[in-house]
Amino acid sequence: MNRPVLLFALVALQGACAFFFVADITLTVIGARSAPISWQTRELLEVGASLGLILGVVLGWLALRRTLAQKAQAEESLRSVQSAFREHLEATFEAWALTPAERDVALFTIKGMSIQEIAGLRNTSEGTVKAQSNAIYRKSGVSGRAQLLSLFLDDLLAENAED
Repeated sequence: MNRPVLLFALVALQGACAFFFVADITLTVIGARSAPISWQTRELLEVGASLGLILGVVLGWLALRRTLAQKAQAEESLRSVQSAFREHLEATFEAWALTPAERDVALFTIKGMSIQEIAGLRNTSEGTVKAQSNAIYRKSGVSGRAQLLSLFLDDLLAENAED
């Protein structure tokens, strides 16, 4: 049996159990029960409903643990990819012989920030950022922002294809 069918069956069982308990209490309170059920039948229904609820709690706990483990694994994988990308950026910037200021501008450019935003963050003029951007493009052998970003995207996609 596959997982979605099992979860659907579990939810249906829990719904039936909850309906039984609520209906039993409601019928008792308003006195609408037409004919009482035997105590043996009532006990069997309560035991079955209780087992269904306990099974729901146990399987819910197992599903929660599995989900949390998968989340932790995904977060660790993301941290690993981020670290590898940062190392790749640094190695590339080193190969291009970028100055520390040019590295900052290149990183902000790759993040998609405008000249104005970069100038504001670095507390410099837009002209300075434009000059640094031109130096980055020259050193990297590209003609603009889009090509600079494309270099890193191509590297990521090429590395991903090899895995």
